[in-house]
Amino acid sequence: MTAKDALLALLVVGLWGFNFVAAKVSLQDFPPLFLTCVRFCLVAAVLFPFLRVPREKLPGIALLSVILGSIHFPMMFTGIGGVDAATASVVAQLQVPFSSLLAAVFFKDRLGWRRAAGMGIAFAGVALIAGEPRMSGSLWPLTLIVAASFAFACASMQIKRIGVIDGYTLNAWLALLAAPQLFVLSLLVEEGQWHALTHATASGWTALVYTALASTIVAYGIWYRLLRVYDVNQVVPSMLLVPVFGVLSGVLILDDPFTLTLAVGGFLTVAGVGVIVLRRPGTVSDKVSNPT
Repeated sequence: MTAKDALLALLVVGLWGFNFVAAKVSLQDFPPLFLTCVRFCLVAAVLFPFLRVPREKLPGIALLSVILGSIHFPMMFTGIGGVDAATASVVAQLQVPFSSLLAAVFFKDRLGWRRAAGMGIAFAGVALIAGEPRMSGSLWPLTLIVAASFAFACASMQIKRIGVIDGYTLNAWLALLAAPQLFVLSLLVEEGQWHALTHATASGWTALVYTALASTIVAYGIWYRLLRVYDVNQVVPSMLLVPVFGVLSGVLILDDPFTLTLAVGGFLTVAGVGVIVLRRPGTVSDKVSNPT
């Protein structure tokens, strides 16, 4: 990989890592489900030209939109609202061991002792963070993020079932199909949507637009190009830096606490995920790789 493309890969994971901070800021002004609905509306509007109809794949994409739109994102953003961005960025990495486990169950993917050990190390890291005294009042939000990571792993399995499809086309259809689901869910369980639209601060809107444009459209545009040029083994391992950027941005921008437990637990989680990714990067979806 050239130095320029290595820097572009670094930029992508930086955009994804900072997305946890952006989500945290935007959640101060928007209810979580409504926030995600607006985000998907923006993505669908920008990616409208990519809405070529893959008719034979639409049923699979519709099911994927339910997994992400009605299950993953409601749990993920509600969870992020209850914990600091640094912690959320680490816990969300459980999508990788979950994906590896599901691939072994449903696709008969050989797990092997190394990846099994990596899974155990990653879960141990998250358990260590969850056991920290400061997290005693945040176990429910943490559980939601873990559950959302499992749902994201299920989405990765569904992407494998859908088969070959252009990444922008997939994200365009996901945004179009997930937005109405989230809007209905928001109306059912949340309130204050109109107030959020009319009274959100500039920082809230900026953070929301960031999650839609920078973290989704710009980052994926670069990501897809790198995957076309290079082997997946050269590109996907850079994702290990997402929680690093997530923790750094949370600590530096939001003044999130950086404790020894978070450092050790985060290191264990990233190390475990690293073993899984380096041994079999195919367990990480190259189409939808950012859980937020």
